[in-house]
Amino acid sequence: MSSRPADLLIARAVRRGGPWLAALTATALLGAAADLMLPAALGRAVDAVVRTQARDGAGPEAGFGLTGPLTTAALLVALVVACDALGVLAAGVSGARAAQWLRSRVVAHTLSVGAGMTRHFTAGEIVTRAGVNVEEAGRTPEAVVTAATLIIPAAGSVVALALIDPWLAVTLVAGLLLIVAVLRAFMRRTTAASGGYQQAQGEIAAMLVGALAGARTITAAGTEDLEAARVLAPLPRLRAHGLALWRLQARAGVQAAVVIPLLEIAVLAVGGLRLSAGGLTVGELLAAARYVVLGAGLGSALGYAARIARARSAALRLEQLFAVPPPAYGDRPLPPGPGTLELRDVTVRADGVRLLSGVSLVVPGGTCTAVVGRSGSGKSSLAAVAGRLVDPERGTVLLDGVPLREIGREPLRRAVGYAFERPALFGDTLGEAVAFGLAARDDAGKRSEDTARSVDAVRSVDTARSEDAVRAAAGAARADAFIRRLPLGYATPAGEAPMSGGEIQRVGLARAFAQAGRLLILDDAMSSLDTVTERQVGRALTGSLSDRTRLVVAHRVTTAAQADQVVWLDNGRVRATGTHERLWDDPGYRAVFRAEEAS
Repeated sequence: MSSRPADLLIARAVRRGGPWLAALTATALLGAAADLMLPAALGRAVDAVVRTQARDGAGPEAGFGLTGPLTTAALLVALVVACDALGVLAAGVSGARAAQWLRSRVVAHTLSVGAGMTRHFTAGEIVTRAGVNVEEAGRTPEAVVTAATLIIPAAGSVVALALIDPWLAVTLVAGLLLIVAVLRAFMRRTTAASGGYQQAQGEIAAMLVGALAGARTITAAGTEDLEAARVLAPLPRLRAHGLALWRLQARAGVQAAVVIPLLEIAVLAVGGLRLSAGGLTVGELLAAARYVVLGAGLGSALGYAARIARARSAALRLEQLFAVPPPAYGDRPLPPGPGTLELRDVTVRADGVRLLSGVSLVVPGGTCTAVVGRSGSGKSSLAAVAGRLVDPERGTVLLDGVPLREIGREPLRRAVGYAFERPALFGDTLGEAVAFGLAARDDAGKRSEDTARSVDAVRSVDTARSEDAVRAAAGAARADAFIRRLPLGYATPAGEAPMSGGEIQRVGLARAFAQAGRLLILDDAMSSLDTVTERQVGRALTGSLSDRTRLVVAHRVTTAAQADQVVWLDNGRVRATGTHERLWDDPGYRAVFRAEEAS
């Protein structure tokens, strides 16, 4: 991947420093200018002292002649100190603002891509890039501004030395060219080594996240040592890249440490010869010595160059996230309809593996369709494309005659509700977990209401509607009773509610029931329910929820038997469709459920 997008991202992040970036730039420039003027002020003060001591009978007026140069030098020193202090503050704030902007972009883009992002990167990789790599890229403003302002003293020193004596300027330029060559080589090699280091970091994080997800299994199997070795397998590469970075920095540091003193000695030697020949004064030689130190200060850009190199490699990793495109939505509204779902020659592929192949079927509006098949037959892939969690590689999915790609995001998400095997409960309380996503629906619906109503009246009506919808959905999912038994009821913090796996699934079902406008998709969302609860939820699917189209990934005979029709998948293809009673005559169909029960 080209580094140009990463450099553009860094440039945009630097600009997000806002006023603090301007303050950082101003203090850096002012400090550099003060540094540049200080040697001349000190030189004039020394020359004034020499002239005063050379006079016969120097009196009080001699001290008066020193006051101006010394005061100027003192003021310049105070200005340098103040600029340094303000620069530290401005660097911290501008870096934090840049990191905030980058992290907001990464999180927003990752969530907008959705499930498609995890097809390219593991959860650990995404977290590492949104965390460590964002912080590294966020330090760019200070590194860029400080490194850039180091050019001012270097260039100014060349000009100042040229005014004092051209031979001094020629000597300094020769040394600066060597320093620039060292910096360029260091930047190029450090960027590559930093990328390898960050890649190894991401791999360790990815495997650690996976290990934490299966921590109970690891403990039960007693394989902690084996898993620790697996998670830390990239550690030798991490160490190798880290050592490479240190070696690069040490080599460049040694080169700079050799070049800079030699440069200072060369300039002082030339200056000494010019002084002995009467071409320089003592003050000018002192000023020249200070200017060569300022010019050689370009070598201190080594540390900032290392930061910029790490920031570039980090930005490159962030750009790899941004390169995954989010799904594009159309602007067509959904026409009135019963929620008829149609798949036309749909093929889904992931990582080169075909999950669905040429699937065509129709789910009539207002009906319940069960999707059955052995493990790996493509049931979850069918559920994912049905509500456009993923897009098919080929084929079209339509809802009430409109292709899902052409529907706007808001109308599509208002129309489709999902429940999963392991639901994630968002929101501070159980009530908010069930109502999660309803706010967007209420806001969209509110736009069409009478705008003359007061905001408080609208909020009270919306709150009442939301609470009614939450309780009705929880009742259909058989979650209302156990939620009410909790001391705080629906106000119970979601993270503190003592719930079993089946109860968590019921909260997830309630959320889907509350959200689904015309299409409800259950992807193995009742696997943890006991038989009695599953039948009760099944009766709700065929009763109070029968005004919506229901697509249910089923593993149990009872769920398939309650459906209006069954779609039987086998190796990513539709093997048969029909009622459960008709398909039950096929031994292969009966074997599907025996296999599921055995697993």
